[in-house]
Amino acid sequence: MVLWLLPVAHASADAHASAGASVYPLTVTNCGREVSFQSAPESIVTIGQSATEILYALGLADKVKGTSVWFNPVLPQFRDADAGIERIADNDPSFEAVVSKKPDLVAVQYELHVGPAASVASRDQFNELGISTYVMPADCDGKDNNATGGDGTRTAAFSSASIYKGITELARIFDVQDKGKALVADLQAREAGAIAHAARLELPEDLTAVFWFSSPELSTDPFVAGRLGAPGYMMDKLGIRNVIQSDEEWPTVGWESIAKADPDVIVVARMERRRYPADDVDAKLEFLRSDPVTREMTAVKRGHIVEMDAHAMSATMRTFFGLEVLADALSTMSFEQ
Repeated sequence: MVLWLLPVAHASADAHASAGASVYPLTVTNCGREVSFQSAPESIVTIGQSATEILYALGLADKVKGTSVWFNPVLPQFRDADAGIERIADNDPSFEAVVSKKPDLVAVQYELHVGPAASVASRDQFNELGISTYVMPADCDGKDNNATGGDGTRTAAFSSASIYKGITELARIFDVQDKGKALVADLQAREAGAIAHAARLELPEDLTAVFWFSSPELSTDPFVAGRLGAPGYMMDKLGIRNVIQSDEEWPTVGWESIAKADPDVIVVARMERRRYPADDVDAKLEFLRSDPVTREMTAVKRGHIVEMDAHAMSATMRTFFGLEVLADALSTMSFEQ
């Protein structure tokens, strides 16, 4: 397993001196709503691993009172801090479990959990209790989460700027701007490094790929990445064409159609979550190698299968780590006919 390391922010008396202190009351426009803060929140509950890890990376673990919605273990440098924080739920928490922690702020990864048709609660429900909500911009900027099912449809291609925006705004809300700038600078350097690495490989111009997240059953149509989400961004930056051209975030597409497109590379999600049989990466690999349709695909025959952290396939801080994993994997492959 790849271990991704980030700089860990530590509190200090002059932590925000060079960036300038936040001025309260502070108002930010977040996913179409204005959210105001009279001061930096003191108590946070997170619904979504992305929000949790960004807050940890900003040195705010001491303010997090509960977490939920986990795909994989927390990044290694945050294990000690996370161990002392209650995990309210591995998957979707109840509204009651969240509000019982009496948070000032609920930080959210997906609008499907806290939004207009949310599985946990609407933002208005939290607001009625005096609890602010912040949804990571990567899940709403250039995206319609009410169009097609829970995962939504992209109206514009995912941009890494939406990740940096979320980090910067959270740093501003909590008055830790220097930590936010340092984190963004580190991720930008990694993003640029992975892109440069792939460019040096001189990959074929017609290289293609598909990203398989999971499937309700191994025998049914899989959830694969549409062209405009985080996997689409990875492929675009590394010069790869996605064989799936849907604007949906995670459409279901039949294996016969995927096999007909015959991608050069198959990227499969690795996760600890076990909602579906195909959440298990070993089950995915066994299916690809044994199914009469998939085993004839070029990528399967040539071993061009890449395992990637499922959380990196979502629009999160880990997307940049996924970019690195894909670039590194491509460097080991031969595409000569």
